[in-house]
Amino acid sequence: MKILVIGGGGREHALAWKLAQSGGVQVFAAPGNPGIAKVGTCMAASPLDVARAIDADLTVVGPEAPLVAGIVDDFRERRLKIIGPAAEAARLEGSKIYAKHFLKQMQIPTAEFVTAENPFEARRALDRFQFPVVLKADGLAAGKGVVIARERGEAEAALKTLSGRLVIEEFLDGEEVSFIALCDGKSAVPLAATQDHKAAYDGDCGPNTGGMGAYSDSTILTEAEEREILDRVIHPTVEATGFCGFLYAGLMMTASGPKVLEFNVRLGDPETQPLMHRMTTDFAQVLLAAARGELEGVKLAWRDGPSVCVVLASGGYPGAYETAKLIHGIDAAEATGATVFHAGTRQTATALETAGGRVLGVTASGPDLAAAIEHAYQGVRAIHFEGMHYRTDIGAKGLRRYNERTRARSSDG
Repeated sequence: MKILVIGGGGREHALAWKLAQSGGVQVFAAPGNPGIAKVGTCMAASPLDVARAIDADLTVVGPEAPLVAGIVDDFRERRLKIIGPAAEAARLEGSKIYAKHFLKQMQIPTAEFVTAENPFEARRALDRFQFPVVLKADGLAAGKGVVIARERGEAEAALKTLSGRLVIEEFLDGEEVSFIALCDGKSAVPLAATQDHKAAYDGDCGPNTGGMGAYSDSTILTEAEEREILDRVIHPTVEATGFCGFLYAGLMMTASGPKVLEFNVRLGDPETQPLMHRMTTDFAQVLLAAARGELEGVKLAWRDGPSVCVVLASGGYPGAYETAKLIHGIDAAEATGATVFHAGTRQTATALETAGGRVLGVTASGPDLAAAIEHAYQGVRAIHFEGMHYRTDIGAKGLRRYNERTRARSSDG
């Protein structure tokens, strides 16, 4: 079976890495990256041209931009199998205003909000909220179009950097969770829960990024919480939209239950890295079943132990950063047992260089979360490039939650 992966980041490398483990599968990527080139064939032509050239049995779309632009519609018009939502359903990510009104119409729990056509209207709308308040740009922003303003001056400053239509919404207290389900238009199969770390620096400080790391662990959600999310968020959305592909609900687990912060219409990055590391199911066959509309009854299997991904970023990211910095130590990192996924790299005739803001995702598993974290950071410490920065607290919230639950069980005993 020939599978084409569209994209060239860490998410796509993790997907290609997992799919290459399936028997009889040849992996192709458009455009791919140096990491993907080790497990498949990278091609620089347009995805549609590549799919035709290789006679792809299935195409999987990684990034959101081609989904919002209608690539799935183009493929289906040509009777080519593809995983992803049509352009209409992709509006759930393409427009935060559309998504918020959808949530309200469907009575799916979410933060209270107002919309504004421009920053001037947004300033007036601030009077309706207590601080902190959340400001969101309407369109695609690569995970960086959200500002949490702790007081009015901070909000006013943020509005000078945000343009176009905006969502202003109440700040929710709780624990943030990434919940992704693979859908075929009728059925939805949940992936393991993950937690992303959006802020640039330790302690959730600094500006939002595309994600500085993530972990997947069976203790993030209880079975009852997962069932509530499926029943109140995922299934109603699939039923209303006929959603096909990966439906990602960014959630805040509040005292009154899960509330949707945002929808994405594809796998998360870096959530995909720990998910693929934990998954034991033959993912190629599951994706093919989704493309055929045959997901009913399918279940995914996972290692009991957690997985952790730590993103290594270029100096200055998520602001301005330099590229073409020599990367050292990937082989040494993988010798520790970690898997290094390429996110923003470039292979020259003589060396591997940085070529993006997020450069590598060092991913490892372990029998428990503490061990998985240590294994990931062992790999991190083996790698170096000029200006490299990363968070040192990926998974720390999970450890605190585990310790609190352990103490609570001991007290009950």
